[in-house]
Amino acid sequence: MSELIKVDEGTFQNEVLGQDKPVLVDFSAVWCQPCKMLDPVVQQLAGEWDGKVKVVKVDADENPNLVMQYGVMGIPTLLFIKSGEVKERVTGFLPKDKLIAKFSPHFK
Repeated sequence: MSELIKVDEGTFQNEVLGQDKPVLVDFSAVWCQPCKMLDPVVQQLAGEWDGKVKVVKVDADENPNLVMQYGVMGIPTLLFIKSGEVKERVTGFLPKDKLIAKFSPHFK
């Protein structure tokens, strides 16, 4: 499995908001146990959605301005961003099928 693209406050505009396809943003931190549980699921989604959805990671500890800007109150938080707008938000661990059900309506 390939490494997810890590984005930060300096690259967020270009890597996320400037994309023509939807972007799944994974806000997490190295110390967060639920984040570690979610990591393989996000990796699988990145592989399955290759070409349809870009999947990136944001370290919440290293990017406090993004955390505040997007109102991230807990981690992990997944944001599904399309055309620069947050279309869906999930905080905490959810199984893969539930994530697909929440995000897939926004693919079109």
